[in-house]
Amino acid sequence: MNENRPPYSLKAPGSPSSGSPRHLPGRDSFPDVDDHLVQPEITRDEIIGGQRVVLSPAHEPHATQHTELDYVVRAHVAPGYGAATDLLTRHDEESDFASDTCVRKKGVDPETSGRYLEEIAFEVVSEQNERYVTEKALRMHRRGVRRIFTVWVKGPWRVCEWSPESQSWRPLEAGARIEDPCLVTPLAVAALLDAAAADNAVVEALAAKGNPEIQRREAVVEAEAILKVLEARGIAVSVDQRQEILICQDRDRLDQWLRRAVVASSAGEVISEP
Repeated sequence: MNENRPPYSLKAPGSPSSGSPRHLPGRDSFPDVDDHLVQPEITRDEIIGGQRVVLSPAHEPHATQHTELDYVVRAHVAPGYGAATDLLTRHDEESDFASDTCVRKKGVDPETSGRYLEEIAFEVVSEQNERYVTEKALRMHRRGVRRIFTVWVKGPWRVCEWSPESQSWRPLEAGARIEDPCLVTPLAVAALLDAAAADNAVVEALAAKGNPEIQRREAVVEAEAILKVLEARGIAVSVDQRQEILICQDRDRLDQWLRRAVVASSAGEVISEP
């Protein structure tokens, strides 16, 4: 990140296609979220409060943590929402910058005929100083981003949430969970700090979404449990009965069979229709 370059000219903001900034109806004088001061995918420049900031390729551990963040957040996104990395947003007349990862509604915002503004934003903080990320948080919140989080990887690793009331970063306990309508299930703070916890959180989120492969594997585990109960009780199971139990994907039926397996006198009683 280089903050020593000269200020950016703000005399003629607006995307090349629009010719002038568009304003959101009923939202003060905010430009459209995609009415950029810089050229996306061409330059590394961002503008914060009229100051040009040039982003540099990341060092460790920032680079790895950014990937881990994307991995966890993407899995937790609720239906109707989407996650994005480095999504450039025009936050005010003097600011055009991206958060590391964000979540926003899919589709078109009827108030602007453009994309929706981010609802949740995440920043991985390593080389940036606190003043830099705080300035971004102030402008994002004022623009309408509901919640802003930082993952600090310099010094003690920690996760914080921006508090508009205190205008400061509020540390979150490692055992806490982030609950939000954008997320299909609460996101464990530990999953943003630890790779093993991240894997567990992703599995939990996929299960909450009804992921077919997760459901298939859970059905297999339950079917195998039924067979183990019958084996432990010395009850014979034919090849056809074993196959019928193993291929069943109906979780309600498997639950019923497992309860029967504890008391039934034969495998036929377990899988018989009522």
